[in-house]
Amino acid sequence: MATPVDFNDRMLSLGLARVSEAAALASAKLIGRGDEKAADQAAVNAMRTQLNMLEINGVVVIGEGERDEAPMLYIGEEVGTGNGPAVDIALDPLEGTTLTAKDMPNALTVIAMGPRGSMLHAPDVYMEKLAIGPGYDKDVVSLEMTPVERIKALAKAKGVDTPDISCCVLERPRHDDLIDQLRSTGASIRLITDGDVAGVIHCAETYKTGIDIYMGSGGAPEGVLAASALKCMGGQFWGKLLFRNDDERGRATKAGVADFDKIYDRDELVTEDVIFAATGVTDGSLVSGIKREPGFFTTETILMRSKTGSVRRMFYRNPVQFS
Repeated sequence: MATPVDFNDRMLSLGLARVSEAAALASAKLIGRGDEKAADQAAVNAMRTQLNMLEINGVVVIGEGERDEAPMLYIGEEVGTGNGPAVDIALDPLEGTTLTAKDMPNALTVIAMGPRGSMLHAPDVYMEKLAIGPGYDKDVVSLEMTPVERIKALAKAKGVDTPDISCCVLERPRHDDLIDQLRSTGASIRLITDGDVAGVIHCAETYKTGIDIYMGSGGAPEGVLAASALKCMGGQFWGKLLFRNDDERGRATKAGVADFDKIYDRDELVTEDVIFAATGVTDGSLVSGIKREPGFFTTETILMRSKTGSVRRMFYRNPVQFS
């Protein structure tokens, strides 16, 4: 029997950055072209190609649908050479396909990797999410609190008044009541049109983004990606799966979810050390978008390791043959 290969996050981290960069570069020519599917497919193809170059025995646990939805990077797809450590991979080849197609801010390519069995196999359902940055006592806010109670508790912990708290919320009709409750506290709200992984990450860089807390519902797979990022950067995250019908409950059961009412914290969504990479496609508050000049594309990537808490920003100037 072959000896298991250890998950060497330090050695794998640069390879993960290359995966993220390749997906961003592949979608670059489709920024502002109005074709969401083509932009997403270009990112998928590039991400798969780069993943299959890595010396890993990888399985996609957070991806773009089931096996019958290939050529997406589907849940359960095996990637890598098969010769390295057994790893779980969570990815979104292009978070913000609409943002890319319309050349709007905050489109990213996102990927996280951890040892096999370290990530919740989140079904493709909604998740109620709550996140704050580092520096607070554990559970200073919770999903059991009302939105108003969360703002008051966070303001008290921060030593400010509630109007000094800024909350990030995904702009959707389902959040109208949430927004009304938040406004009643005097807190400011930053509405985002897409990309709630970046929205959650904003909480970990309050000094840069001005965001203190993230609330609202969005895709459960993106919740695992966001938790991976906060595990690297510091901060607290909670998520609860939301089900609209029996089909979604069946999907959760198939994914191994037994308790439909469970509230997961960050370290239950991602149980071991992970690495995380995100590359900007369009300009955003997290990373810069792709810059074009004759013969070159330049990308910015944020690369993080939870084991060391390191956050590295990398610029990659890549020669491109224009056709």
